[in-house]
Amino acid sequence: MDVFFYEAFEEETLALRGLLPKSVKAGFARDTIQERQDAVPPAGLISIRTQSGVPSSWAASIRGILARSTGYDHLLRYARMAGHDVPCGYLPLYCSRAVAEQAALMWLALLRKLPRQIQSFKRFERDGLTGRECRGRTLLVVGVGNIGSEVVDIGRGLGMEVLGVDPVERHPSLRYVRPDEGLAAADVVVCCMNLTPRNAGYFNYDVLKVVRPGTVFINVARGEMSPADGLLRLLDEGTLGGVGLDVYENERELAVLLRSGREPRDADGRAVRELARRSDAILTPHNAFNAREAVERKALHSVEQVVCFLETGRFKWAAPREESP
Repeated sequence: MDVFFYEAFEEETLALRGLLPKSVKAGFARDTIQERQDAVPPAGLISIRTQSGVPSSWAASIRGILARSTGYDHLLRYARMAGHDVPCGYLPLYCSRAVAEQAALMWLALLRKLPRQIQSFKRFERDGLTGRECRGRTLLVVGVGNIGSEVVDIGRGLGMEVLGVDPVERHPSLRYVRPDEGLAAADVVVCCMNLTPRNAGYFNYDVLKVVRPGTVFINVARGEMSPADGLLRLLDEGTLGGVGLDVYENERELAVLLRSGREPRDADGRAVRELARRSDAILTPHNAFNAREAVERKALHSVEQVVCFLETGRFKWAAPREESP
């Protein structure tokens, strides 16, 4: 077999099958590597999303790893753990707009208390449902890369004042600020950063407690940057007015537990479950990328990566060897 795709949901599998050359022998599974319990790699080239952990024992047997994700931190961790220089590729360009729109979907819903509105329909009551408009409010985008740039555009389209935090100031029209300055001014904070060893836990309790009461926090990047127990505490104290998450700390283990119907036992997993029960939080299953247009681009870019690697031994979009600052 030439390539095996793990974590491939139904629509993605159909799109990949339709685009792969007939000469490429491919296999597909909706499960992670751990869920399938594969002892050896089923192909020389394996493709994962973010929840599969590639066994270190596979390093000498596989020719390459393709992550069907815009993040590549898990590939760098694997390279360090395995101690083997396995070629790794990723998909940097396929879902920026889809993820940005999911972030906007979340902050709009939380500003307007949409979960509570839905619950109140049963009694047709309006008490406690007064929300807030976007126009004139301040949006802080932390990490202004491909996704963050789209979030900036959407915020401006909604009439918001948009501020950015990024060590590289790529956009002359955007006002960049220090993190503490931006957090103190923001009504909505959106995390779009790449995960690195230096920014794990970036949005912890102590950092976020300086925001104005009622601030909405959204994370569509990596869950390791915003520990859930701190977010839960900030909601309980009334510091945050809403939390929207599409990503989670220890997501690989959390996803398997939730799919199996078991309850998480670690503190962060328990906090995630508690957030999921609240009307001032919106949690989605790492699904921000999943728009039809993005899925089509994802399949197309994945096939381009596979064909390029099988023909040349290199990826068209190779994962950087080091994390961005």
